[in-house]
Amino acid sequence: MKQTIHSQRIKESYWKVEHPSGLTLLLYPMEGFSSAYAMLTTDYGSVDMAFRTEPGVDFTRIPAGTAHFLEHKMFENEDGDAFAKYAATGASANAFTSFDKTSYLFGCADHFEESLRILLEFVTTPYFTQQTVDKEQGIIGQEIKMYDDNPDWRVFFNLLKAMYIHHPIAVDIAGTVESIAQITADSLYETYGAFYNLHNMTLAVAGSFSLDAVLRVADEVLKPAQKQRLERAGVDEPEQVRQKRIEQKFPVAAPMFSLGLKARPTDIRTNTLSFLVDEIVNEVLAGDASPLYRRLYDSGLVNATFDSEADCGRDFAALIFSGESKDPDRTAEEILREIERVKKEGIDPAAFERSKKAVYGRYVRMLNRPDSIANVMTGAYFSGLDLYDLLDAAASATLEQAQQRLAEDYRTDCAALSVISPLDEK
Repeated sequence: MKQTIHSQRIKESYWKVEHPSGLTLLLYPMEGFSSAYAMLTTDYGSVDMAFRTEPGVDFTRIPAGTAHFLEHKMFENEDGDAFAKYAATGASANAFTSFDKTSYLFGCADHFEESLRILLEFVTTPYFTQQTVDKEQGIIGQEIKMYDDNPDWRVFFNLLKAMYIHHPIAVDIAGTVESIAQITADSLYETYGAFYNLHNMTLAVAGSFSLDAVLRVADEVLKPAQKQRLERAGVDEPEQVRQKRIEQKFPVAAPMFSLGLKARPTDIRTNTLSFLVDEIVNEVLAGDASPLYRRLYDSGLVNATFDSEADCGRDFAALIFSGESKDPDRTAEEILREIERVKKEGIDPAAFERSKKAVYGRYVRMLNRPDSIANVMTGAYFSGLDLYDLLDAAASATLEQAQQRLAEDYRTDCAALSVISPLDEK
């Protein structure tokens, strides 16, 4: 079944195709472009650590880091390594695991059909042996240690550990050396069977390509998958944070901080649309044109690294402000004080309109890049939305909505501060 997704606002369209195999195709041809970008994604990420496919049975518990481990192992097949095959087509391939997604992707200017065939074949053909799993445990163990030595990574995940008490979002995406040691070839096959069902996946393609070519390759490679029941274990996460402050010393030149406000998550569709409004609120509070930013910057408390984000997913939601600061604690106090001031006095209408245009503009600029389009289409699809829903939500956001989001999500009593400070000088 082929459905046209059209935007009256920007007068553009893309296609959503329900392939007979069970895979959903999101196809966005872009006239005038010379390259194409394809991304095959499963709705499975690092926070999915327990599942069952039959009612009434116990949940299968997954070692932390399994999603990321699977991502690594999928590139190996009996007939060789997928990266070697991509080298022959000239495509640039990669993959990544997030909290709730795992994606395999490539970009190319030529040989699109051959590259797409490689993508669909290796992701739908798992091949694991205990010998290769044992070898990969050593490789990923070294990767975990590298992340442990990355201050940007540590300031962020230390924040999550301070904010969340039970939620697996507080565990590093790659897991730990101890957790990945529990992974076996059999456990990978079982997890793959649950989450890599084509009904739980989508293929997003954007740029210069032929719709007929995508359908032809999909017809040739993909076999019909039986739709199965998949239940993830819920998380009973308290509203309060685990601890208000966490600090770690690192060989850095300047202190780094990440201030997080723990928000109440709802269903993923509502989360996504609500947090788009939160992006506007963040811009009002801490954007380049905000009084807070000017005050912090002029006083030397922050520099150009200062930024904010509204992050949400299955069962989690957070507002985060981060950057470098000579005094992270004072900076955090200033941010929290500004939030309370704006709550009390109300959002300035002119600042709201300016911030709304800035956020809407960011989404429109995404339409200039095939990789951005594929990523946004995928995220919207798994949230029960389409790409243009996000544009419309940004364009139609109201001051009243922003004021409500500020009151509901920006709870300064549910804040935690993560600090990376320089090593003591001897």
